[in-house]
Amino acid sequence: MIAIIDYGMGNLRSVQKAFEFLNIDARITDSKRMLSGASHIVLPGVGAFADAADCLEKSGLKDAMLSEIKKGKPFLGICLGMQLLFEKSYENGEHVGLGLIAGEVTPFKADGLKVPHMGWNSLFARENALFDGRDGKYVYFVHSYHASGVPEENIIAQTDYGYRFTAAVQKDNVFGLQFHPEKSGDSGIDMLRRFGGLK
Repeated sequence: MIAIIDYGMGNLRSVQKAFEFLNIDARITDSKRMLSGASHIVLPGVGAFADAADCLEKSGLKDAMLSEIKKGKPFLGICLGMQLLFEKSYENGEHVGLGLIAGEVTPFKADGLKVPHMGWNSLFARENALFDGRDGKYVYFVHSYHASGVPEENIIAQTDYGYRFTAAVQKDNVFGLQFHPEKSGDSGIDMLRRFGGLK
């Protein structure tokens, strides 16, 4: 069973429906006990970094989630959920992240860019548990900030929006996707299928 963490921020039902389409049992939960019993964990997210970090902390879900990650369970952060994986964010100030992957979350800095970055972009990917390594797959983004300073070995996909930036990351059993796989058609569904099949 995949646990989709409900911490008050995120389009949880759309992620759950994508797994249901794949006939994968995925349950929205704010229960620490259910996190413990899950085989995989997903952290979606839409909104502000500081609010999300605060909600995770106050709910007690942060410590429960980190405990399960340490056990080696496959973990996937989506959009804001990916941004929370890093050491800090500069969204409306400076805020501490989970520190699971080195890097920080910074605003787009290029003249003429419309922010938020919203729409379909192609990926430059390397072979990984979630990707077949072929470039050119289109996925759907909605975000105003992105990861910077990520170690090369943790970057599994990039995209271009004014300049090239990190679109997906992985460190051990922890994965992050800046885009929304549940809104990215067949390419995104295939990534969720691959994640659901991880041991």
